[in-house]
Amino acid sequence: MINRRTAVALLATPFVLSGCGGGAAANPRWTTAAPPRPATPAPGVTAQAAPQRIPGLGPKLTAAIPGRSRQAIVVTGRGKNSPQSTVVLYKNTDLGWEAGPSWPAHNALRGWSDHHMAGDLRSPLGVYSLTDSGGLLPDPGSRLPYTRSGGFSSPGTGFEGEPLDGAFDYVIAINYNRRPGTSPLDWTRPLGADRGGGIWIHVDHGGPTHGCVSVAKAHMKDLLHTLDPGRHPVVVMGYADWLAL
Repeated sequence: MINRRTAVALLATPFVLSGCGGGAAANPRWTTAAPPRPATPAPGVTAQAAPQRIPGLGPKLTAAIPGRSRQAIVVTGRGKNSPQSTVVLYKNTDLGWEAGPSWPAHNALRGWSDHHMAGDLRSPLGVYSLTDSGGLLPDPGSRLPYTRSGGFSSPGTGFEGEPLDGAFDYVIAINYNRRPGTSPLDWTRPLGADRGGGIWIHVDHGGPTHGCVSVAKAHMKDLLHTLDPGRHPVVVMGYADWLAL
């Protein structure tokens, strides 16, 4: 059993490297002054409510977000075969989905797949829950359960020759082919090992990933500070045309 609050030495480098894919708001209320003055918003009410559907997501993906989820990370890839994407964290309020800032990100070297396989160098398309986090560094104040471990080491270089050191300083496990409620280092693969696993959001190293999504270290800390298990966060990930279906 993994002690989720203490560092443990887990698994050799081949596993660590496979940890990146190896395997209804009310309408605004207005008060109307005497003509000819224009209508103005009522005190404390914004002039325009947030959208009820996350921009860029079509009906299929919108319906796939669980009704209880109040936080959604949307990863929008530039194209089916592109390793470049953007990340936006949305929160669902009484007024609708409100967007946070947009961050540059990387996904897998060869883009995206609707049937991810170990070693295909594509990120899995879909909507996945987010329940667990961890990293090589001490817990920075994560709301998600956090496992610190030396198993999050990331030696070597990436596809563009960039050093991987620090890439797994902070990670958030994406619940693709894994058992929720366990360390990101847990090797359980419900779909089988051939379907890959170890798909994470982690610190960007300046190049494409094996299957994960990566953002800058400061943004990883923002996510760890913000994602709340009580709000049942999910990640919605894919290239723009697919997300719009």
